[in-house]
Amino acid sequence: MKRVLVSGGGGFLGSHLCDRLLKEGNEVLCVDNFFTGNRRNIHHLLDNKNFELLRHDVTHPLYVEVDEIYNLACPASPIHYQFDPVQTTKTSVIGAMNMLGLAKRLKIKILQASTSEIYGDPEIHPQPESYRGNVNTLGPRACYDEGKRCAETLFFDYHRQHKVAIKVMRIFNTYGPRMHPNDGRVVSNFIVQALKNQDITIYGDGKQTRSFCYVDDNIEGMYSLMNSRDGFTGPVNIGNPGEFTMLELAQLVIELTNSKSKLVFMPLPQDDPLQRKPVIDLAKKELNWEPKVALREGLVKTIEYFEGII
Repeated sequence: MKRVLVSGGGGFLGSHLCDRLLKEGNEVLCVDNFFTGNRRNIHHLLDNKNFELLRHDVTHPLYVEVDEIYNLACPASPIHYQFDPVQTTKTSVIGAMNMLGLAKRLKIKILQASTSEIYGDPEIHPQPESYRGNVNTLGPRACYDEGKRCAETLFFDYHRQHKVAIKVMRIFNTYGPRMHPNDGRVVSNFIVQALKNQDITIYGDGKQTRSFCYVDDNIEGMYSLMNSRDGFTGPVNIGNPGEFTMLELAQLVIELTNSKSKLVFMPLPQDDPLQRKPVIDLAKKELNWEPKVALREGLVKTIEYFEGII
């Protein structure tokens, strides 16, 4: 039995990861300051004798004894990470340093939940791990994009300088139950608006694309990466290469919710990427991983969740 630390364990992805780790017979230490995480996400785990919850901000050092670390702590939606951009950067950078310092002291493996946002508004499509990105360092999204880029730098420097065993995954758009209903992400936005029969907000002309990975597939990729062969650090893209326009997504959500919503168009936010699609050849080769849940199937499960909370 391993004792596993999950920072950001009260969040959307973190709570699903806690579920998976407990299912595998591990003890889980869930660390979260609940800035964007929600106790509801982990309420069902509080009576589990192998689950422990610690309210803590990773920008402060943490002194615990564990066998592995998954570092997921950071607001991940534009609304949340732009609310306090300085704190967002500190969470990515200082938080990474604190978690890496802990991993160094304990001589254990640590996984970084990085993001496809490190590619910025990409000039090549789809995006392989070798692409270095096109990020505006001065824009309103930079606190997240550059914070995550710096975190990757720290992970590889700790690996080279201190021989810390690292795993780095770049997460592409992920959706599913336990998404925050007001996080401003496109899937949750569309579903909440459709269920309320409100106008569905499309930014730009709706022809920009995203690739949507269901949460169960994402967590399988994350778990597989942590347990991959020694010496394989990544970074590795984890996402669904199926590509959909915002118009296609909106129409599918309206169909699945039987909504009376109409589409309304708004200006595209600054630095919002026009295309996003992962190359997952490395994940297939090293992790024997690829997504299994189709968009329609995943949306049905996600809609059922939102019907229960709004």
